Amino acid sequence: MSTPLGSRLVEAIGRISSVRFPSVRLSCRSTRPTCSRSPPARSFTRLPAYPTSPPPCLASRTPSPLLARLSQLSQIRSVSGASVSQPSTLTGPAAPVGVSTEPPPLGEEQEETPSKPIVGWWYLFSGSLVFGIVALGGFTRLTESGLSIVEWNLIKGMRPPRSQQEWEEEFDKYKQFPEYKLLNHNITLAEFKSIFYMEWAHRMVGRFIGMAFVIPGAYFAYKGYMTRTIRNRSLLVATLIGGQGLLGWLMVKSGLSDDLMEKAHAVPRVSHYWLAAHLCSAFTIYSIMLVTGLDILRSNKTKAVASVKAALAGMDVRKFGRYAKGVSALVLLTAMSGAFVAGLDAGLIYNEFPYMGEGIVPSDMWALSTETPRNPNPVPWWKNLLENPSAVQFNHRVMAMTTTTAVTGLWLYSRKVRLPPNARLAVNCLLGMVGVQVALGISTLLYFVPTPLAAAHQSGSLTLLSISLWLVHALRY
Repeated sequence: MSTPLGSRLVEAIGRISSVRFPSVRLSCRSTRPTCSRSPPARSFTRLPAYPTSPPPCLASRTPSPLLARLSQLSQIRSVSGASVSQPSTLTGPAAPVGVSTEPPPLGEEQEETPSKPIVGWWYLFSGSLVFGIVALGGFTRLTESGLSIVEWNLIKGMRPPRSQQEWEEEFDKYKQFPEYKLLNHNITLAEFKSIFYMEWAHRMVGRFIGMAFVIPGAYFAYKGYMTRTIRNRSLLVATLIGGQGLLGWLMVKSGLSDDLMEKAHAVPRVSHYWLAAHLCSAFTIYSIMLVTGLDILRSNKTKAVASVKAALAGMDVRKFGRYAKGVSALVLLTAMSGAFVAGLDAGLIYNEFPYMGEGIVPSDMWALSTETPRNPNPVPWWKNLLENPSAVQFNHRVMAMTTTTAVTGLWLYSRKVRLPPNARLAVNCLLGMVGVQVALGISTLLYFVPTPLAAAHQSGSLTLLSISLWLVHALRY
């Protein structure tokens, strides 16, 4: 009786399990049936080392390509018998010449060693100095001291006047410029000294920040304490610090121009465009220092990096991180709109909240872009938004309320996301600080911009930006 095809395939598989393959040892004990329907014994004998023909059950059929290949490699032949088979040892020829049987080597490129922790602490220390000079700059502007030094001497300017004659000479220089002629023509020498020292201190702190960053940075780079990325970033920050000094002098120079004497109702003050650029540069330098310092310190904690990567792997956390970046950008833009308010003294009008006069929008919102008998040469609408004090204050109010709403929404969204403890603390602090900043802003407006409140409001903006950057840092790896 003919043998069924299924039984033949089962026998073939059983015989293949005893095949000798190159350089691999296998031991196979099988109790599968042979080609016959009812085999007398459920065991196999050991196959000879070099079979010469295919099994009988496959001889009458055309083998498949797989079986043909297996037959070619092992030269299978069928044997009959009922003796117990022994475990077979599979051996074979060596690998062809020129072909390596070893696993491919691991990548030769290794992860770059992080910068030393001292570099991170140095960045944070430099950032704290920048925070301090921003606060000092606010006091300098609010006390109208910024135009008291009418020259810029990088080395010679480090020494203040000492003798009475030197003070008289410095005072005479100040008398030649519009601020004295239009605003401070009754000022005494003692009062001049107070505003002079305020501006001199501001400039000296700026010089100290430059030296405190460049000198240690050069040493750390020479000793190899920095990675290549941090070294290049440090060079960028040093360049920005130098540019910050240049922006400061251009800002001061804009307030010393004699063109102010030719304008009706002119107020001697620096250009609000240069003031905004100067403040934006300081915020940028501070942000780079803060984030870089935090990154370096975290990169030196292997366990912290691993835990952060595991906690931030979810898609919802990544989406929340993108929203946090948007809020940080909004905080920075709001601070820059505040620089326009400070530069134009726009906080001295409409000292009420939430109304501006008889409505939410001031009646003179488009005063500079509307042609009237008092304004025969109107400016473009976009220039009105940047130079009209009423429009500038309105813009700052809108930006502040938008930022507050965005921060509140971000906090509410964070309730639905599983955040790391550090990020959870940061978003809670962000919500608290935005409330404090709004209270400071409204109080500054209602009390006609007193110096302590106004300075606290400016420092509060940088504090709010710091917390938002802390949150962004806690959400990335």
